[in-house]
Amino acid sequence: MLLCTSIVGLFALNLPSRSPPARMTASSAASIDFSKYQGLGNDFVLVDCREQGTPALTPEQAAGMCDRNFGVGADGVIFVLPPDMPDAKYKMRIYNSDGSEPEMCGNGIRCMARFVGELEAESGTFGISTLAGLIKPELRSDGTVCVDMGEPFLKAADVPTTLPTDADGRAIDAPLTVAGQEWLVTCVGMGNPHAIVFVDDVDALDLAGVGPQFETDAVFPAKTNTEFVQVLSPTHLKMKVWERGAGPTLACGTGACALTVAAILTGRAEKSTPVTVSLQGGDLVIEWREADNRLYMTGPAEKVFAGAYRYS
Repeated sequence: MLLCTSIVGLFALNLPSRSPPARMTASSAASIDFSKYQGLGNDFVLVDCREQGTPALTPEQAAGMCDRNFGVGADGVIFVLPPDMPDAKYKMRIYNSDGSEPEMCGNGIRCMARFVGELEAESGTFGISTLAGLIKPELRSDGTVCVDMGEPFLKAADVPTTLPTDADGRAIDAPLTVAGQEWLVTCVGMGNPHAIVFVDDVDALDLAGVGPQFETDAVFPAKTNTEFVQVLSPTHLKMKVWERGAGPTLACGTGACALTVAAILTGRAEKSTPVTVSLQGGDLVIEWREADNRLYMTGPAEKVFAGAYRYS
């Protein structure tokens, strides 16, 4: 349990800071260096843990750090660790703001790529291992990051979900009653589970009312992220997201990928055509390529500030 928290030290834009392991101070409080990044308003605390090889905070401590009133404030804490697979240079571990650990985070991986780019003067493409497998971001000179997000999981059992499936084992426009209303749900896995619902007007949606009920519905044994999507055109989709373990966030990279797949599977968009996904925090460009069946996500990631976090 966190008894006291504070942020001390520097707040500087574009100032790289290498984060050592947590250290004890004279007051018996631990202090850890961090950098904060955001991708379309989805914000993360980044901590360099390559020396000790394990996350420097417990899930409970990370949740306290994410607290927007008593901590730094973030949607999650990302730890940069040594690689654990042949083609990776780094490993990602992430704790959500509620202390849960997701398999991966699309906006978070872009932020991590920018962070290690500052730590080690990285450029171009490199591998990051995650609980969802190997992810390859590309740092671009215009400040954006293009991420090879891999192939989507389409089998309902792999997402996972127990919703009704088609002849190929996919949950596409499957009926589900939530909050007293029947919805048509398409499920896609991006290493983490997503339920996509197409609506006529996403701004009219009661996200806070229905989002938690989707997340914890029994048909999603690992819970789920839920994207509510309005089709503006075959190449422009608008969404709001309820993230598993974080609630409403301004952006979700894996969700933008998943909903693009869902739009293509349901005939609302075309494969191998770049799709602009408008999130509350800004736009991502997603492409599901016919040639390799992989998804590519392009969007920004920016440093906000850096500092030292003291806790006990």
